[in-house]
Amino acid sequence: MVRVYVPATIGMLRHLVDEGHLTPVRGTAFSLTPALREAYVSGSTEELEYAALLDAARASLRLLGAGDEPGSESEGRESEGAAEKEPPRRVVVAADLEESDVTPRPDLDSAVVRVAGSITMDDIAAVHVDAAEAEQAVLAAAEAIDRADLGDLDAEFVLGDAEDHELAWYAPQELPFFLELM
Repeated sequence: MVRVYVPATIGMLRHLVDEGHLTPVRGTAFSLTPALREAYVSGSTEELEYAALLDAARASLRLLGAGDEPGSESEGRESEGAAEKEPPRRVVVAADLEESDVTPRPDLDSAVVRVAGSITMDDIAAVHVDAAEAEQAVLAAAEAIDRADLGDLDAEFVLGDAEDHELAWYAPQELPFFLELM
C-alpha cells in the first residue's frame, strides 16, 4: 500500500460522502516518491509525507482559485451559485492505495503521482481541512497562487499566510457530521 494525498475542495468532499468515491482532478495526487526522498538531504518518512501533504494543500488552493471543481464527477450538476457558497478551505484527502494504482510523475514535481481510477471511502485514512479562521487567508492565497508561481514575492507572502494555518485532521467516519455542521 502507498499513502497518497489528494487535493480537494469542500464541494468535492461532499461528493465523496454522497457518492462514496472521489476521482482526483486529472488523476493528480501527491505522495512520498523516490524522487521526493532524493530531493531532501535528510528527513524521516513522516516528515517527507508531511511535505507531500503540504504540496497537496497548495494544489487545493489551485482548485479553489479555479472557482469550481474541475474533473469532479459532480461538475456541472450544481448551479454556478451553489459552488460559490462552499467555504474557501484547503482540503486534502489522505488515502491508502495499491502501488499498482499509483504512478510517479517526476516530470511535474518530485511528489506528484497519477492515480488510476477513483478513491473510495474504504481507501481513506484521514481528511485534512482548514478551520473556519483560515478562510480569509485561503481565499486570498487562492487568488494569488498563479502570481506566486511566476515569482511575485508579495503573492508568495500571501500564500505563506494561508500555509501558516495548520490543517485539522478528521477520520473518515467523521466526514458526514463535519459537513453537516458547516
